[in-house]
Parts: sequence; C-alpha cells; structure tokens
Amino acid sequence: MNFVKEAARDVNVVLDVDVCVLGGSCTGVFAAVRAARLGAKVAIVEKQNSFGGMATAGLVNIWHSIFDTEFKEQIIGGLTVEVMESMKARGAVAIDEANASAYYRFNSEELKVELDKLVLEHNITPLLNTFVCNVSIDDDNNIEAVFVENKSGRQAVKAKVFVDATGDGDVAKIAGFPMRDSIHPLPPTTCAKIQGINKIDELNIGAFINEHGNEVGLRKDTGWHGVIPTSEDVRMYAMTHVFDMVATDGLSLSKAEMEGRIQIQSYMDLVRKYYPDYPISLLTLASSIGLRDSRRSIANYSLTDDDVLWGKQFDDAIANGSYRVDVHNEENGGFEFKYLDGTTHIISSEGSTKGRWRDPIDKDPTFYQIPYRTMVRDDFGNLIVAGRAICVDDLAFGAVRVMVNLNQVGEAAGVAAVLACQEGKDVSKIDVRNLRKTLAKGGSIVVN
Repeated sequence: MNFVKEAARDVNVVLDVDVCVLGGSCTGVFAAVRAARLGAKVAIVEKQNSFGGMATAGLVNIWHSIFDTEFKEQIIGGLTVEVMESMKARGAVAIDEANASAYYRFNSEELKVELDKLVLEHNITPLLNTFVCNVSIDDDNNIEAVFVENKSGRQAVKAKVFVDATGDGDVAKIAGFPMRDSIHPLPPTTCAKIQGINKIDELNIGAFINEHGNEVGLRKDTGWHGVIPTSEDVRMYAMTHVFDMVATDGLSLSKAEMEGRIQIQSYMDLVRKYYPDYPISLLTLASSIGLRDSRRSIANYSLTDDDVLWGKQFDDAIANGSYRVDVHNEENGGFEFKYLDGTTHIISSEGSTKGRWRDPIDKDPTFYQIPYRTMVRDDFGNLIVAGRAICVDDLAFGAVRVMVNLNQVGEAAGVAAVLACQEGKDVSKIDVRNLRKTLAKGGSIVVN
C-alpha cells in the first residue's frame, strides 16, 4: 500500500450542542426536530445543499401507507403526517387512502422548503454542504466530537449524544460501531422527472425499454413511475437499476452515479427514435442515486425476517409498518414481494407470478414493529444509529427500509437522545417506557 502522512493539527470547535444529527434525510430532520421540541440544543450536518435525502435529492416522491394492511387502524403519525398535512394546503400532496404502495405522492421541491422551515423554526443549527470526515473518541468509548469539512475548512462539533442518520452508517463505522455489508444488496436506481412520455398513450415505457434497450446497452430490467401533484404532463421515472456496484466504495459509487444518468438519457433517446412526433424533455435528474442498501449496524438486537413477516410485537417498539417485504433482484432488477397475509408476488421483465410463502392461517398480522434495541449497543454510550443502517436481517430489511418506517425511527432517535441527556444514562440504558410515552405525547402512534 502507498501512504501519505497527514499532518496533525488543532481543530476549532464550531458548535457544542446537546444533540448532533449526522445526515439530513427526513429521518435526520425528524430526529433533530423531535429533540429540539424537548428543549435540546441541536445541530444537523448534511452533505448536500438541502434536506430530505431520497425524498428530495433522490426524487422518490411517495410515502407508503400510514395504516395497517386492512386500512382499519392508523399505525403511523408524528412528523410524517404533520409535514404532509402542511404541504397539502399548497396542493403539493395527493393522498390515495386505499393505496398501500403510495398513500402520499408529493412534490419533492416543496418538501425541501418544508424541511428548511422546520429546521429554522426549531432553532436547529444547520450545516449543509458539510461532510463528516472523522470522530474523536474519549476514554469511555463515547464520541467526544465529529470532525467536519465545508467551505470553512476543518471544524469540530461536540455533542452529548450523536445520531447517525447518514443511511450508510458512515459515522458509526468511523467510530468503530460494528457494521456488516448486506449479503444480497438491493441495486440502486437513478430517478428523473421527465415531461411528455406519459402523453404517448400507446407507450408502455417499461415494456418498451425491455424490447429496445439492447439497442443502447440497457439490460432487461423492471421499474416504476408515478405522478407529481398538479403536474399533469410530468412524471417521476425510476425505470432502471445500476447493477454490479458497491455503494460503500467511492470509485464504484462515482461510476454508478454517472451510469444511472446515462441510462435515463438512453431510454429517452429510444423514445425519441420510435416516437419522433412526441416532444419529451428531461426536467430534473436526481442529485443523488437512489441507494437502497449498503451497510448495516450490529446492534443489541437484529430484527429478523420472521419478526416482520409474522408481525411480532415488542415492548420497546418505536415504529410500526405495514409495507410489504420488497426485495429488488441484484441480477435483473425484478421485484419480489412478500405480504403479511402469506402471499407472494414476483415481478420481472418476463412477467409476474403470484403464490404463497406460507399456508393460510386464522388471523394474519396486519403490521410489524421496529424495536429501539436495533439502534443502540451497550458498548457505545452516546451514539444512536437511525435510518436504513439499523440492525435488521436481509429479508426484513426489504420491508422496514422505506421512508414512512424510517421517519419514525428518526423521531425515536431524537427523543431517545434527549432522554439520555436528561437521565444521565447511556443511550442503550434509557427507560424505554418513558421513550414510548414521550413519543406518543409528541404525536407518534405507539401501539401497546
């Protein structure tokens, strides 16, 4: 190996707060807001120029159902509902109350502004365009500070408790929190807003890409697309996957970002070739490829596949979900769905098949839960892992990874961080009954 030595230096502490949230996805913002509402002094660090993560930078403009699988009981509340209700007044949200796949469809650009306002209204200190590059660990194995880089150079942020909402568990990994890579990583997708394709009535864009994609080097694949509120001729397209990439490798990720954009231009060129009389326009490319999967933490408990599929209840549950197990094939991009009622649905470029993963039972579970212990370790006193890097088995991950679930995980992380400060305890030792009670007081739906 070839090494260059970096000179040691003193780093200015730019902030000293109660809670520092690392990663400005909705998971991260919701963690910061819930902490601030409990009186904490909070900072949030985000590598991009806006908050929202995949919901904004990634253009993924749907949040799944907030109800159980039978649409009888609301199981998700809190900031997910609060933010969508606020945006609804501007016509920026469309609600389909009977759609488990897309309960909320929203305008991603409007959500960026909504999150900005939340951060500012709660006096949270934002550090946008800022990367975490290292951590300082004290003698008790606690994070003393994180080192960040931005236009001001290298700085340090101190906090009593840190929340890793980076998605990839980047800060946890640097801090030495045990991590593992996904065994079968879900391939990512680059999304785009395209004008005009939906005006071609006879065009099934997915089938069209699979029929003609070989002309421009596209593999057989499976994707989806959806409407944007009040934008009749513009849709969000997530039609292809980038295969054979490693999300936690810098060079691989760089190539994947470019490949995803080229794929979009390629299938647009095919549409122009075969439908020259229909003008189409590429309006927006996601500023970040839609990573579904990378590394996950090894916490006090790993949520198992059976926990999700059989709807296990936990005494430390901090989130509820009803979204199906949704696994994207790492070879051909097909979807494999497993439902809580025991059925399966496999969709690929060759068609779809339905079946069962278990025999029928008298009463199917209608939702599953995520326990707090998937976010913490006893030997890391002041670090909480939120977002998709929580500790979860591979199949279960296909269900819990979606935003309506991880939004709740973020809220729980923010509340737990404040309780750790107030109780003077490690984050794994806080009173989970108090955590659940405080979450409920703040608008979260806590199921006993």
